[in-house]
Amino acid sequence: MTPSTRSTASDTAPTDAPAPVDGVGGIGEAARARRADGHDAWLRSLLPARDGIALVAVGGLGRRQCAPHGDLDLVLLHDRVPGVDELAASLWYPIWDAGVRLDHSVRTVTEALAVAEDDVKVALSLLDARFVAGDRGLVDHLLRTAVDHWRRTAVRRLPVLREITETRWRTHGELAFLLEGDLKEAAGGLRDVGILRAIATAGVTDALRPAVHAAHLRLLDTRDALHEQVGRRVDRLLAQERDAVARLLGLRRPASETGPDGVAVHDGDALLRRVAGDARTVSHALDDAWRAADRLRTGRRRGGDDRPVRRPVARDVVEHDGELVLARTAIGARPDPSLSLRVAAAAATTRLPIARATCEWLAAYCPPLPAPWPPAARAALTTLLGAGAGLLPAWETCDRYGLIDGWLPEWTRMRSLPQHNPVHRFTLDRHLVQTAYEASRHTRDVDRPDLLLLAAFLHDIGKGLPGDHSVVGAPIAEAVAARIGLPAAEAALIGTLVRLHLLLPDVATRRDLSDPKTVAGVAEQVGDTTTLDLLHALTRADAAATGPAAWSDWKGRLIAELVGRVRTALDTGVVPPPPAPDPALVAGPLPVVHLGEDRVSVAAADRRGLLATVAGCLALHRLEVLAADATTVDGRALVECRVQPRYGLGPDPIALSTDLRRAVNGDVSVTQRLRGRALAARGAGAAPRVVWHREAATDAVLLELRAADAAGLLYRVTCALDEAGAQVRAARISTLGGDVVDVFYLVGGWPGDAERARLEAAVLGAV
Repeated sequence: MTPSTRSTASDTAPTDAPAPVDGVGGIGEAARARRADGHDAWLRSLLPARDGIALVAVGGLGRRQCAPHGDLDLVLLHDRVPGVDELAASLWYPIWDAGVRLDHSVRTVTEALAVAEDDVKVALSLLDARFVAGDRGLVDHLLRTAVDHWRRTAVRRLPVLREITETRWRTHGELAFLLEGDLKEAAGGLRDVGILRAIATAGVTDALRPAVHAAHLRLLDTRDALHEQVGRRVDRLLAQERDAVARLLGLRRPASETGPDGVAVHDGDALLRRVAGDARTVSHALDDAWRAADRLRTGRRRGGDDRPVRRPVARDVVEHDGELVLARTAIGARPDPSLSLRVAAAAATTRLPIARATCEWLAAYCPPLPAPWPPAARAALTTLLGAGAGLLPAWETCDRYGLIDGWLPEWTRMRSLPQHNPVHRFTLDRHLVQTAYEASRHTRDVDRPDLLLLAAFLHDIGKGLPGDHSVVGAPIAEAVAARIGLPAAEAALIGTLVRLHLLLPDVATRRDLSDPKTVAGVAEQVGDTTTLDLLHALTRADAAATGPAAWSDWKGRLIAELVGRVRTALDTGVVPPPPAPDPALVAGPLPVVHLGEDRVSVAAADRRGLLATVAGCLALHRLEVLAADATTVDGRALVECRVQPRYGLGPDPIALSTDLRRAVNGDVSVTQRLRGRALAARGAGAAPRVVWHREAATDAVLLELRAADAAGLLYRVTCALDEAGAQVRAARISTLGGDVVDVFYLVGGWPGDAERARLEAAVLGAV
């Protein structure tokens, strides 16, 4: 099919054709059917009555599942009639002129079947094809032949389809775990239902069970509501649209959760959890269908007499026909409580699926684990969490059959729980498992890899509860560790790791690492190098599992620098002195400008406002300042900044160096350009806030600004502080999605109430 959109008028279009479907809105199966009926009637009016031609609908219209702002997928089928190209133009142009997106093709029956033979996606589309107008016999012949050919060749072609599908999954992710997933293309989405329909048509397995059908209808309803809300064709459910889409679908919070007036309110979180559940249902059904197809294909290769071999892979676990099943000796009146965990660990390490019947037997008959857990269960959990890539599918299989809830009662609360920080890409349950997976990459960096894996899995267990999730989660994690059977000291260490899991990234990006008080404070909280190493590994795993916005080379270097300085303090009891300034900056004629890969250093005659001037000049050249330090050595001011390009492309170094020299020398033209651009780039969003920190630095107080990110923000704030009489010796900038947490070190003692209020007003006025 060739996608096309046109808005050019056509002289060949019928002048008396009715308008396309009026009132395209509406949610639900009946609304989709009405849209399909309207499109059918309109398209029939466009096709002239001639023998040997027919109009066939595929895609959403073929399935009669038209979204409010969906496109049309059409095939003009012909029996080699003359003038077919002119006929096609007379049909397509009115559709384009009506502003309807169109995917179209013109083919004979033979051509359509040949393309389907070469392209498995076209073969699937013909399974959804439906007669709209024209020669019905021609269409019936095509559909009958296409379905028959698919049934005869499906087992051979399914591996190719699976490869294409898995490529799509890698691009779009898993809908069940994404905070902003694509309802159509992501794994578990609407396109996967089409694959299930194709597998069912081939007779491989009964893939379209009632639960799948119900999940499919709800996903279609969600897409309808999303189109209604956005007013155009879109399949990705963004966080900003969730509440409104939930409102259109009539979803509400549980009765126990009410708004300030006592009335239940619409809740996008409920929508996300529903979508996650439906996507899981589709994904599980497709996983079963792939495995059924694999067994069928393998059985055909083996022949009727060659039975699959049972191969032991772990205690009480054997491989049978590519799946893990229980050994016969494991099935008894009193199964081992650790059996389900040991089967899961075997699946993760061998990367083989657990047979459906085995999962059902474990869910029905495996007894609950005692408290504390037996050593075999604890060892199996550690093996499972540290299995690497095999962890994710094994965990999801166990969660599908309710085994996880038996191991960890807290899991029910965390399943499909949305996270509202914009840097996160996964729901809470997947984030925790993903963090354990990422932590398995760092087990050689720590003394206790088992504690690292468990802390990674439990680090956000406090989310969804009132209060700071690190503080709230620490005692919960400690209790889980004790229930698992860890000694009291190790369980307490798990609680400490959970409580401090944000310490290193927060301090590294928001504090001056050269300040001895910063290093001493972290060393005091951490206590020993074993805990420090575990926190460092946990920080890297957490960031990798969060999403690309949570980590950068710059952040990694800052955290490594902090860890190194804290390690020195813990090993020697002496806080390392601050690094000496670059010798090239403290000698030679002024001004001095040095440009590095991610650093900009300037030395100039000491004067007020120099940091603001440098920050503004960097913003003018579209550089984001990540950290800034201002010091004075022998009468010359030194400003050193760590930077990164705001839009990915670095500035012209000659132009940047020239502007910096002119700006620090007081060139008015550069200053005017700075002010004009900075004032035009003010941020939006929630109201900004200022927080003061009294004892966090050796020779300064800290003013922390929480605001929406915007170009030139650092310049505006440092200008405002300078005009208010405050001296800024350092600044740390932490960007979190669309927000920033900027910390400014103000030289001097703790200001009084009136002075703090005056400085706050100046800063907030600059935002």
